[in-house]
Amino acid sequence: MQFEDLKLIDPLLRAVRAEGYTEPTPIQVQAIPQVLEGKDLLGCAQTGTGKTAAFALPIMQRLSAAPSPSNRPIRVLVLAPTRELATQIGESFRSYGRNLPLKQVTIFGGVGQNPQVDALRRSPDILVATPGRLLDLMNQGYIRFDRLEVLVLDEADRMLDMGFIHDVKRIIAALPKQRQTLLFSATMPQDIQDLANSILNNPVYVEVTPQATTVEKIQQAIYFVEKNDKRSLLVHLLSDKAVKRTLVFTRTKHRANQLVKHLSTASIHAEAIHGNKSQSAREKALSNFKSGVTRVLVATDIAARGIDVDDITHVINFDLPNESESYVHRIGRTARAGASGIAFSFCEEEERPYLVDIERLIRMNVPVVENHPYASKLGVPSPTDLSGRRSGNGSRPSSNRSSHSNGQRPQRDANGSNNPARRRRYPTR
Repeated sequence: MQFEDLKLIDPLLRAVRAEGYTEPTPIQVQAIPQVLEGKDLLGCAQTGTGKTAAFALPIMQRLSAAPSPSNRPIRVLVLAPTRELATQIGESFRSYGRNLPLKQVTIFGGVGQNPQVDALRRSPDILVATPGRLLDLMNQGYIRFDRLEVLVLDEADRMLDMGFIHDVKRIIAALPKQRQTLLFSATMPQDIQDLANSILNNPVYVEVTPQATTVEKIQQAIYFVEKNDKRSLLVHLLSDKAVKRTLVFTRTKHRANQLVKHLSTASIHAEAIHGNKSQSAREKALSNFKSGVTRVLVATDIAARGIDVDDITHVINFDLPNESESYVHRIGRTARAGASGIAFSFCEEEERPYLVDIERLIRMNVPVVENHPYASKLGVPSPTDLSGRRSGNGSRPSSNRSSHSNGQRPQRDANGSNNPARRRRYPTR
């Protein structure tokens, strides 16, 4: 299928082609026609599946079909959990709407509000915002939504994790009841299901790349290692030139900062990105990572949720997440748009229960790398230690793809390809 088959107008098709895309992703195929018809939508999709274009393209087409009133009220509100994600969504609206007379503004916290207030006075059609800053400006009387037509909640589960859900509910309470609402979430915990039930009107449900199948195209490996040897193991792995653009996950902000300092002493240039960094520092670190100036980006889960970078070759879980769903989010930063990717995870003794939960979620045993210089003195756990898991053999991880499938879930992207020449055939934002 081509974008032309989705009945998009020529200005949008030209913008999509200018971005180098020709084929829509599965979520775009499923969602765009529904959004064009004005239907509410509940989308279960992870970052990297092309969900931003799945809502941005049809929203802009609908706005273009119905000219804005002379006072140009805000017609579309997109809520995102992080500054980085809000910025990327705003950039996508600008890129795809380059041939349309639509105005877009992005607002977020961590910076002065005056430039954002000035931008709001220029009457944008589309507002992309993080909940906290938006609620502040609403309370100050700078923003009204009397003529709002579309609400988009992106990464709703992350907004729940970050404690924004009450702000989101207060914002929704101030919006017109008659509107189109689109909600996207990588997972569907009960609180998000309840929110969806309360704000969506007879929604269409779209699910792509279910959380249990995302990992199938990623080459994974687990390294059992003593806690005090983790940093040395990381330096050892990063000494391999094949480990190019690498995203390293830590559990805490402090650990991320300490890890960057340690890598620097080993002559490995790395930068950290987390909530305690200023907005300018986060943007600079992300820009350096995208451009290749920085080879290693060390991140916490919340900060990394908004990272949308192509060609990440490796994800390294320096700390295993204590929430198994976070493992899927993390390693999904590589192997994007049908490409292959590699994910290494370090597991110390105290983290072994986390590994059990992860393997239960992804329905496969992660292959073990036994022959490495910092192998745990406790050795590889026995099958009894890890609830019947079996370790792999040899020093290199195999793909060990799961044969499990759930007939009730949609299949993973059927257009996926490991051919680098075809990687940019569809939008990943």
